[in-house]
Amino acid sequence: MPSSPPSSVTSPQTGPGRTGPAHTPGAAGPPGTGPSGAVARLFLPLIALCTAVTAANIYLAAPLLPLIAHDMGSTPSGVAWLASVAQLGYAAGLLFFAPLGDSVNRRRLVAVLSLVATAALLAAAASAGTGALAAAVLVASAATVVPQLLVPLVAERAPAARRARHVAAVIAGLFTGVVAARVLGGLAGQAFGWRAVFVGAAVLTAVLGLATAYILPVERRQRRGPLFAGLVAIPGVVRRSPDLWRACVRQAGMYGAWSALWTSLALLLTGDGGYGMTTAAAGLFGLFGLAASVVAPLAGGLVDRFGAAKVVRSAYALAALSVPLFWLGGQVMAALCAAAVLVHAALVASHVANQTLALTTTSAPATANTAYVVAGFAGGALASALTGPAFGHWGWGGVCAVAGAWLVLGWTATVVRPARTARTPRTARTARTAR
Repeated sequence: MPSSPPSSVTSPQTGPGRTGPAHTPGAAGPPGTGPSGAVARLFLPLIALCTAVTAANIYLAAPLLPLIAHDMGSTPSGVAWLASVAQLGYAAGLLFFAPLGDSVNRRRLVAVLSLVATAALLAAAASAGTGALAAAVLVASAATVVPQLLVPLVAERAPAARRARHVAAVIAGLFTGVVAARVLGGLAGQAFGWRAVFVGAAVLTAVLGLATAYILPVERRQRRGPLFAGLVAIPGVVRRSPDLWRACVRQAGMYGAWSALWTSLALLLTGDGGYGMTTAAAGLFGLFGLAASVVAPLAGGLVDRFGAAKVVRSAYALAALSVPLFWLGGQVMAALCAAAVLVHAALVASHVANQTLALTTTSAPATANTAYVVAGFAGGALASALTGPAFGHWGWGGVCAVAGAWLVLGWTATVVRPARTARTPRTARTARTAR
């Protein structure tokens, strides 16, 4: 997503016809459990910075693929599957660890996950082969679910009048991390080698992860039921909500198309048959990801005014336009630049609309959000896994074909209406908004 990874909060008023539970302000928290004084002033900036660093870990390998291939004695298309490993790892981490934020001490969980990610990144830097590197990337990405633990906490503890601004700051950190992974990762990889990039990421993850855990409020929770009860509940929640199912498939299609194109872009830009750029120059294409920061607030207003489905349809139209532009971009740089802007705008608009629907269509928004995010990243990981062979056999046109196929899958889900069932007036209004 990049997409960027989604947040798991929603406003208490999400527009006409929304059925999501109202959010109870929790700015103050129990006495003695929240940050105070100088620590309180560092709370939001440090969380935003930690979110940026941890989000970057998911996309760290993508701009470094040409360097990794050269070091491992392979071809860039032969190691492209490493990008999909990172996305699968993150999806697995979301599935198993993100729901724990409702039942365990988040302070301890953030510290443990940060240390695990640090160790895995160091192991990746020391890897002697692609198998060991893939295993390390998988573990590091699975432990990189800290943003999904921090965003709800920020919303809970923010003053009611500033809650949206606080959450927006953390989401901005997510987008910044995705851009930094490609731009700074590519520049640093070109200057110091890809192993040094993983070492640097490990150091930042350890320092910021532990510092963030230190300032988090102390939580005393009594867990009820099995540890992974939220995981067990996911299939039932999706099965009972056709709207949630559609949101999951829609975003899996959109994120798959984005992943196919974006994770393979370095192969086109640096390859002998492409533009022959350096890794550092190719990394600068990540700056097009800044389009996401502009589109996100606009998409939110459009969802409130016109409904989620219309925004998703518009996003798919943009993405469909970007695919032939990407294909043309194999020869024309201007087309490639325009396509990069369009596909980021489409991804973010689709994500805002689909996640709004996912969070407001069931009585279990946290579980629904986990299902939604996992579906999106799983779709992206599968598409990324196919682009390496596609690029090796058919070149850049094969990558564009994979992206187009994923868009067809997602669009098919948007045109299937839910079965007519008995509805209360509130659920009927939500259904109309979803369609």
